[in-house]
Amino acid sequence: MIDLALAWPVAAAMTAGGLIGVERTYHGHPAGFRTHILVCMTSCVLMLAAMHQATWSFVGLPGQNLVIDPTRMSHGILTGIGFLCAGVIFREGFSVHGLTTAASLWTTSAIGMMFGVGMLDLALTAAGATLLVLAILRFLDARLPHVGVLDVTLRWSRPDAPCETTLRRLLSDNGLKALRIGHVMSPDGAVHEHHIKARGPVPLNVDGLVKQLAGREGLAGFSVMPRDD
Repeated sequence: MIDLALAWPVAAAMTAGGLIGVERTYHGHPAGFRTHILVCMTSCVLMLAAMHQATWSFVGLPGQNLVIDPTRMSHGILTGIGFLCAGVIFREGFSVHGLTTAASLWTTSAIGMMFGVGMLDLALTAAGATLLVLAILRFLDARLPHVGVLDVTLRWSRPDAPCETTLRRLLSDNGLKALRIGHVMSPDGAVHEHHIKARGPVPLNVDGLVKQLAGREGLAGFSVMPRDD
């Protein structure tokens, strides 16, 4: 017979994790529906096990039942979730991606622990607040005035590579400001690459920059990648 006192927190944690995961999956993030369910459910199960140590079959000494501080389990869970979160954060050029997904996994784990220790009100409040931040505030964030960032890679034949002043002027003509300019030279010295991190007011004038780069003499190739975490 299934103990409903143990079953309902697991079911509630799976539901909360699934709702958060749906939002991440819908927007194409690597840790999505199933990952968030597993994180929330596992956190809940481990905390349930820690809270119900009296039912464990382990006996340290005859006639005695050892019970440890259940908060030790939460410390272990948070340590483990840290490694999982690190796996969804990656760097591309000068940009770092996956921070929001890592934060959602961390929050989902905390929600699962709240279900596991029986703090239903706090768990439901946290789940609702997380969905509010990820799903609803996304639309508000899109309408707020803010600065966008993009990574630009330019590949030149070495004699045609312009100086940094020329590059900054090129970006400025399209409403962009160079934050960093990196230089990479091919082993044979024939190709000079510029790796640029630039920013400007949203919406970024990506089309204008691409058209200008497409007609640039001596430019062997380029990439323009707007940053979206």
